[in-house]
Amino acid sequence: MTTSTSDLIAAKARELGFDACRVARLDAPWAAGERLQQFIGHGRHGEMDWMATTAERRSHPNAMWEGARSAILLGVNYGPDTNPLEALAHPDLGVISVYAQGDDYHELIKGRLKQLASWLAARFGGELKVFVDTAPLMEKPLAEKAGLGWQGKHTNLVSREFGSWLFLGSILTELELTPDAPETDHCGSCQACLDICPTRAFPAPYQLDARRCISYLTIELKGPIPREFRAPMGNRIYGCDDCLAACPWNKFAATAREQRLQARDALKAPALADLAGLDDASFRALFSKSPVKRIGRDRFVRNVLYAVGNSGDAGLAEVAEGLLSDPSPLVRGAAVWALGRLLSAEAFETLRLAQIEGDAEVLVEWEAA
Repeated sequence: MTTSTSDLIAAKARELGFDACRVARLDAPWAAGERLQQFIGHGRHGEMDWMATTAERRSHPNAMWEGARSAILLGVNYGPDTNPLEALAHPDLGVISVYAQGDDYHELIKGRLKQLASWLAARFGGELKVFVDTAPLMEKPLAEKAGLGWQGKHTNLVSREFGSWLFLGSILTELELTPDAPETDHCGSCQACLDICPTRAFPAPYQLDARRCISYLTIELKGPIPREFRAPMGNRIYGCDDCLAACPWNKFAATAREQRLQARDALKAPALADLAGLDDASFRALFSKSPVKRIGRDRFVRNVLYAVGNSGDAGLAEVAEGLLSDPSPLVRGAAVWALGRLLSAEAFETLRLAQIEGDAEVLVEWEAA
């Protein structure tokens, strides 16, 4: 029996450590581009201006590379060994999204993609390009076409084998490969992912308003987080896994076998008091090789202070008060909000009157608290 090219590629992908490998053709109908235009048209991309500026290239894989004929979609499982929702019950601890508790997946997957691409070029020839979440390529719709999973009502990919926990990478190639069957939607009447969202970020099933999403707010938003979302954030300090973790298909998911993607002990449930004390050097050291590092110390401590304010622990007021003189106005403003939640009205007013000078951004927080 002759082994197909696609089967050979899948075997090599497994050898390199990928957990899933499927093929999609690029000449099939593509509705994702229209959905993207609607998303941007409603302003739901927020401050992610790069989505609008690259929308034309994102509209179809061939808009980025006209010569591409097939897409090889690769998946790496990053399933956690515990339920991410359990940490939400400990308000003195910070909750970091599962994907960011280990090493940065971009570097890991990119290295494997390059290895697979080199083997592919040597074996079958033809030009190819590799992507891992850093180029204007809509990988989730491609993964659905290739049969890796389907985009659930929360817009994320769901796999019958891996649940919600699958990192994606892709290779576009000039080769005319036999496509795999696309996956069908298995959400049915379930809307657990929609119901659990603390900020109501889903206007309707299969639609996301990033401006209300805690992942967007804690990672992409550069300024103060709008006040209406701070309390619903709870102790989520980088990203949010609620809609992913709520999916019933996770009962089939397995723990990540890649050691570098497994959670570091220091990032599983770190104490807010410790995180609030990070300066730039200690922040970089703690989050070395982690995707958290890209948002910088100030934005991260901003998130931590909102969690401190939500903790209900008056003992953490001292931590917040110590950051009223932080060099960053973003941090100082978040410290004011936290103190407004933790101190009595009398104690807060006494502290406010002691602040003789302040920049406009921080004064707004004092007045609004």
